[in-house]
Amino acid sequence: MEVNEILVLLMFSAFILLLFTGFPVAWVLCGVSLIFVPVAMLADHWFDAFIGIDWNYASLVVPRMWDIMTNWVLVALPMFIFMGLMLDRSGTAEDLMTNLVRLFGRVRGGLAVTVTFVGLLLAASTGIIGASVVLLAVLGMPLMMRDGYSKELACGTVASTGTLGILVPPSIMLVMMGDRIGVSVGDLFLGAVFPGLMLAAFYIAYILLLGYLKHDAAPVSKDAEPVSLSIIFSALSAALPTALLIIAVLGSIFMGIATPTEASGVGAFGATLLAFARGRLSIQVLKEVGQETTKTTAFIFALIICATAFSLVLRGLGGDELIEKALTSLPFGPEGIVIAILVVTFFLGFFLDWIELTLIILPLVAPVVSAMGFDLVWFAVLFAVCLQTSFLTPPVGFALFYLKGVVPKGVSLINIYRGVVPFILLQLLGLAIVFGMPSIVTWLPAEVYSP
Repeated sequence: MEVNEILVLLMFSAFILLLFTGFPVAWVLCGVSLIFVPVAMLADHWFDAFIGIDWNYASLVVPRMWDIMTNWVLVALPMFIFMGLMLDRSGTAEDLMTNLVRLFGRVRGGLAVTVTFVGLLLAASTGIIGASVVLLAVLGMPLMMRDGYSKELACGTVASTGTLGILVPPSIMLVMMGDRIGVSVGDLFLGAVFPGLMLAAFYIAYILLLGYLKHDAAPVSKDAEPVSLSIIFSALSAALPTALLIIAVLGSIFMGIATPTEASGVGAFGATLLAFARGRLSIQVLKEVGQETTKTTAFIFALIICATAFSLVLRGLGGDELIEKALTSLPFGPEGIVIAILVVTFFLGFFLDWIELTLIILPLVAPVVSAMGFDLVWFAVLFAVCLQTSFLTPPVGFALFYLKGVVPKGVSLINIYRGVVPFILLQLLGLAIVFGMPSIVTWLPAEVYSP
């Protein structure tokens, strides 16, 4: 093994080990990059006959930072974050939950189905896993516990539905993926539509089947009302404003009327109008949403900048070539290599957030996947579904710890672990379907953007 390959492995190992120290990920990325620049320079001086490191990569960090901060695509991130936070403050989720509970009250598992519908709507508006899981738990868990639902079913429904925000457009993760691998964000949004709806449909089918087979796991609501036209109208009225806003945002992108960045501005403004119309808008709310948006955006951009520095130093050491050589030397065909990438991503998802995986791992493996002839839009969506699955998987799935922090008393971590197992299997089934049938991802972009 050559010296630069040893340095690449040491750099990756140092990054993984330092994550367990509790330091912020952004500082770990930058710190490892800064440490390995002089280390590699000394190695280059000592072993000049063996390696020739191109340090033009390290000098590109400053201009790359400028490019990141002036990137038109990434402007959409704070707008979509603002949109999700403002919709959360508008109270639409609470109203929707109340009305859908009345609509599905006479159905076994109706409360869990309601949580799934509300979660799907939140996924298309918030796009932040932590916020979705916490809000669904606060709104739905007490209702399900009151009606005698199985703790496992309640926990599994909330955790799995909350993770849909990573996949369902307008997901901020898809925006970052498109920027990192040079793929149209509009194509990614279109490609993720059917996989996201498919997973939600799997959840609902499982809940209804479990309610039919095990009445005590998902009983009928104790105070269920007969379904009437007024209840149906109330449910539609509660869902319509948010649904129209999401349709306006995504529809303007899909129809080519607006870019994702322009549509994000429309979404942020529309969410503000919706909060105003519902009497929830105030100077204090604007201040709090603005502060939270700024914090989240600053966190993401700090990671983007530090991940860029890390990637540039790694590339200067020949990390791209090493990863490509390692992948192409695997004793599998092209499909086997993609599966190997997904397996590694799945396990890395136990320790890294989706932001780090999107910024570090995806740009390194995407060129190899593209060189093998695979569609990058399909691979990016496949990567997203894999990450979503890893966030549910015990013992360290991120969604599980978000949920544990807000569940009612009497719900243990074991209940959460048991509850997510069926949903993990459904996710893996969805992942296998997307892998085996790429047209689920590629058909809609091809149809929308065809002449």
